Amino acid sequence: MIKKVVSNAEEAINGIEDNMTLMLGGFGLCGIPENCINELVKKGIKGLTCISNNAGVDDFGLGLLLQKKQIKKMISSYVGENEEFERQLISGELEVDLIPQGTLAERLRAGGAGIPAFFTPAGYGTEVQEGKEVRAFDGKMYLLESWLRADFAIVKAWKGDTLGNLIYKATARNFNPMMAMAGKITIAEVEELVPAGELDPNQIHTPGIFVQRIFQGVNYEKRIEQRTVRAR
Repeated sequence: MIKKVVSNAEEAINGIEDNMTLMLGGFGLCGIPENCINELVKKGIKGLTCISNNAGVDDFGLGLLLQKKQIKKMISSYVGENEEFERQLISGELEVDLIPQGTLAERLRAGGAGIPAFFTPAGYGTEVQEGKEVRAFDGKMYLLESWLRADFAIVKAWKGDTLGNLIYKATARNFNPMMAMAGKITIAEVEELVPAGELDPNQIHTPGIFVQRIFQGVNYEKRIEQRTVRAR
């Protein structure tokens, strides 16, 4: 049986090199692979193309990689909370591909399912359409979009077992499951790692067949992107 458990983030990201394409799970700051991101910063790996729903904030998440100029291209759907991202985009230091959120999710799912392209109405008649094939189906116009795949997919789960089966909690299910299927090598960091057989098979969101490396993370900050409270 293949041994998937590694001791920490440093061991987990072994093999990630400059100029690779990475998928990094999470939605906003929820369910992001904090340990692996911190290790990528520490290693100084650069020239990365990062596929993620968002680019973190200035001092947390992928924002830490942006601060160190380790990302050359971002493929995302929402980037509105990061001033350094905005600065690099405007100055031409960072290449950016902004994708409608549903299209991003489907391109990830297609990558994991082995579907190289599909048609979607999202973005028709906007800048998203530029350079893409357009076709009519039942009187409605659709754009041809391609799958997304990566050298490594790095995901964060609430609980996992030693075979790589994963359970996500709440909003962390938004992008992590699709990314786990679409990486050539998938790394999972989990809050709790249990022996094989302890997870209820009916509750597993990502089967272990998609995961090559797994470890129990530490010191999760779980920062809230924007805290809104009611006045007394």
